[in-house]
Order: sequence, then C-alpha cells, then structure tokens
Amino acid sequence: MANLTSPDGIVLLAKKPGLTSFSSLHSVKKALGTTKVGHTGTLDSFAQGLLVVCTGRLTRLAGNITEFDKSYEAVIKFGEETDTLEYTGQIIRTAPLPSLEALTAAVNKFTGNIMQSPPSFSAVHVNGKRASDLAREGKAVELPPRPVTVFSAEIKETKADSQGLIEYCKISFTVSKGTYIRCLARDIAKEAKSAGHLVGLYRTRVGNFDIKDAAGFSELADFDIASSIEASKKSADIQKSYPDDTLLKEEIKNTIRGFDRSTAALCGFESITLKDEQAEKDYCNGKPLRSALFTTNLHDLAPAASYAVFSQSDTFRGLIEKESGGRIRHRFVLN
Repeated sequence: MANLTSPDGIVLLAKKPGLTSFSSLHSVKKALGTTKVGHTGTLDSFAQGLLVVCTGRLTRLAGNITEFDKSYEAVIKFGEETDTLEYTGQIIRTAPLPSLEALTAAVNKFTGNIMQSPPSFSAVHVNGKRASDLAREGKAVELPPRPVTVFSAEIKETKADSQGLIEYCKISFTVSKGTYIRCLARDIAKEAKSAGHLVGLYRTRVGNFDIKDAAGFSELADFDIASSIEASKKSADIQKSYPDDTLLKEEIKNTIRGFDRSTAALCGFESITLKDEQAEKDYCNGKPLRSALFTTNLHDLAPAASYAVFSQSDTFRGLIEKESGGRIRHRFVLN
C-alpha cells in the first residue's frame, strides 16, 4: 500500500521472540514519527508472531480489535510442567510421557466451549494487583475458571521417544478472546496423564489479519518442533530489543493501512455513511444518533453489532454500536 503521511492507521507487525510486546513497538514509533501507538493483544516475550498495532487517533480502535478470535501454532514439551507454563519457568511437576492415542483424545476434549483457569503468571488482576506480580512475590494465586472457546485444535507434528511416547508436539489452535494457549498446554497434558509446558508459540492470525501480511514477516524463522527446541536452548541469547533496522522501518511505512472501508471489513465492521456535510458536523460534535444523519435507517441495523461511520468523502469518523436491546450509541468519534 502507499505510504501515508498521517500516523493514523493500522500496522501489522511480526514480533520476534525475546521481545516484549511493548518493546516491539519501538520500530513503529521510529518509522512513523509518533509515540501514539498501541497493540491489540499482548504476546509473551518468548513468543513470536502477529501484533496488530493501531497508531495515532486509531489507537481508540485497539479495544475493539482485542475482541477478535486468534490463531496460533504451539509446541508443547511433555513430561514437565513449569510455574509459568513455558520453558523459562521453574519445573514444578513431572509425569510420564503420553501416548499418541491419549494425546489425541485430550486435544479433542479441549475443543469447543470449555472452562479455563488462567495461569498464575498472567496480567489478570487480583485485588488490584497483577496475578504475575503476586506469583513472583511467592503468594499463592488461584484464579477462577472462565468460559472460553477453542474453535479448532489440530495436531500438526509430533516427536516421539524410542518407545513411541510423545516428547513434543505442535498443535494449531483457533481460539476466542481471553484464551491462554499456555493453559491449553497444561490442561491437555494433564488430560493425557502427563505434564507439559510450551517451548514455542507463534500467533498467525488476529481476526482477518494474517501474519504473512505483516512487516518483518520475512525475518521470522520457520516454526516447528526442531526450531522451537533450539530457540528454547538459546533463550538467554535472544535479542531483547529491535536493532536500528532501516528495512523494517521502510516496510512499516509502506504497509501501514489507513482505515478505509476495506480495512473496516477486515476488522469485522460493516460500514455506514453520513448523509451530507451537515450530518458529518452533527455526528462529529457528538449529537444524538438518528436515522436522518445517515443514508441507512438505523432501525435496519443488526443488534449487538458495531458499525464504522464514514463521510460522503469516505473519511472514517468513528464507530457506533447497536446494542442487543436495540439502543444505538456512540463507541467513539474522530474529529
């Protein structure tokens, strides 16, 4: 796409392993000359893959994109569970390796609507403090299970020992908002009468956005069992910040997406159009929403849905929502 002079937009960024999601935004800030950026869903520092980054005034979209379903590839090591549920943690439990039959049955059980207990090392708040902070202080953290959906789970690759028991497997998942892949690794291993933790995690999709369209995608290594094992052994050597990567910054500049109707569709929003310039002024001034402002009758909008509002000149002006009860409200307005 053409380079945009405005920093208002959406950047698809391929995060490298070893970086926090926050530090990964450095190249976006430098490339676009702005400090107003926000990602739409944290990836653990050991993980790699897609970050959808909103910039400028479009940071107000971030909370909406966070709601999207996400797809991952995960490599699980069996026989050991760690306190963080990934390879940088301390081993807290060991168990025999599972058979392929037991593993397959466990994966099938954790597909569909399930209840999941978040990990102790997570950003979930307990009495005003992050669970991860409490866990690092040595305090017991028990988080209640909550409903999540695993739309699909498929074993892609396995590595067995000499007796045919599974040491590692790679599974692809598509899940709802709030699903912890680390917890799926833990629970699948337990169901298979084993123990397990992640040695690799790769986010490939957020809603309709795909990692293959992300700036920096070509710099990511192939993701499989062998590469994940190798990366976990070299975790101390993984870079902790982006270098002064001129090529990446140019890629960011050339791939930033303005929020047009096609991008709105990628975000899962239908578009609605303001009737004329006066309607645009009224909308941007936050006046009450009524059908006379739009080319579409608001009563015809589907309930429990958000709509991207555009002017007659196709300028994005904000989001409105029709609640399940039929009430229509502003989500936000871009002036």
